[in-house]
Amino acid sequence: MTKARISIDREAVVAPINRRIFGSFVEHLGRCVYDGIYEPGHPTANEDGFRMDVVELVRELGSTTIRYPGGNFVSGFRWEDSVGPREKRPVRRDLAWHALETNQVGVDEFARWLKLTGSELMMAVNLGTRGIEAALDLLEYCNHPSGTALSDQRIANGTPEPHDIRMWCLGNEMDGPWQTGYMTADDYGKLAARTAQAMKAADKSLELVVCGSSGSSMPTFGDWERTVLEHSYEHVDYISCHAYYQERGGDLDSYLASSVDMQYFIETVVATADHVGNKLKSKKKIKLSFDEWNIWYLDEHRESDEVNDEWRYAPRQLEDVYSVADAVVLGNLMITLLKNHDRVASASLAQLVNVIAPIMTEPGGDAWRQTTFFPFSVTSRLARGEVLKPRIDAGTYETAVYGTVSLVDAVATTDEESSAVFLVNRSRTESLSVTVDVTELGADRITEAVTLWDDDVYAKNTLQDQNRVGLKQLEGAVLDGGVLTVTLPPVSWSAIALA
Repeated sequence: MTKARISIDREAVVAPINRRIFGSFVEHLGRCVYDGIYEPGHPTANEDGFRMDVVELVRELGSTTIRYPGGNFVSGFRWEDSVGPREKRPVRRDLAWHALETNQVGVDEFARWLKLTGSELMMAVNLGTRGIEAALDLLEYCNHPSGTALSDQRIANGTPEPHDIRMWCLGNEMDGPWQTGYMTADDYGKLAARTAQAMKAADKSLELVVCGSSGSSMPTFGDWERTVLEHSYEHVDYISCHAYYQERGGDLDSYLASSVDMQYFIETVVATADHVGNKLKSKKKIKLSFDEWNIWYLDEHRESDEVNDEWRYAPRQLEDVYSVADAVVLGNLMITLLKNHDRVASASLAQLVNVIAPIMTEPGGDAWRQTTFFPFSVTSRLARGEVLKPRIDAGTYETAVYGTVSLVDAVATTDEESSAVFLVNRSRTESLSVTVDVTELGADRITEAVTLWDDDVYAKNTLQDQNRVGLKQLEGAVLDGGVLTVTLPPVSWSAIALA
């Protein structure tokens, strides 16, 4: 059996954990909102029409900050359509996903849903077809206590207390030709800077996210970030990163190493942002908001007819069903986000329900967990205190896309009462014997040891078989004399909690 050694230094602190790293994303797309979080006729629906079975799963998932309402949808969003009496709200065409939007769930309803889930609202403003004035109006409606036209309108609409939204996205993927109203980096950077300056004139404590590249494969990647930040650096706090991964051409080896690309993405954006900051002689550091990341079988969806010439209400779009291998990759991506938590201060798993999501629902029926639900929920629950970057000594393997890659990846977290170690075995064929030196964590017992793996790496949870894949006990985990010994199954994600 191949062996690997990991050592954890209590002084190798990456950053204190900010719960925003466990965020998610709800967009008005497909069945994410309608038939997903909202279904008035469902047996579990509350007075607002929200499915409480979904609320319970969201709470179990442990998602924190929820980005809303898009995504591509936001570039055509008229926020005024989504407030006030529901019977008076207009039906609009959503050009992003070629569907009809009823506006039955809007700003106020979604804020109430977030309170049910214990999550924070991260609002995106429309800089595709609108601009500064609409952003300021939405800010006033949401955050001003009372005594102005729009704050009083919110109160009249049944929401007396302000939503007090702290984090705001200045548009979405404005570098992408698929985006309604997309722009050059120069044009967007100027608009984002003016919008940010105006919003902070209203409230200087706001945290603003400027659009970065839609992916590391964009032809303008790097140069886009530089140009946008040269305009907006002193007015914003974060720059966004978006990345999606999928297995292509049966190349599972490369797919299992997808986090290598995420690491490259993060390092490139950090270097570019710091270059601009140094050029401007700024005293601050721009943080990264990785506010779209997930597994997405985009190639297959592009070849389908999910987005067609029909104008439909809440069509089934982007409803990927995830495998064990997908969940292992997702768990590895979470490890990478944590290992870069000193700069990646916020992240959003895209999306939350039905649309490339960890939670699936059936109209009038069940809600269930996809395979990807498990590594996210366990990491969110166990990761506490500070992130520690371990030293890993492991074998390697060759990939067609990323070259030579380590068989093992890992990260640790710790606070005064507990610690956790998260590990991935990328080998398709071999179990790995791993020893982890946790002496400096002061742990004397294992309180939990779970793994996600299966003899069939393509096993999935479906409507017909909702519990085919789940967490298993990681058998044989031993803690003795400050050394944790575990055997990781092939293609697996594992978590061990210590006390």
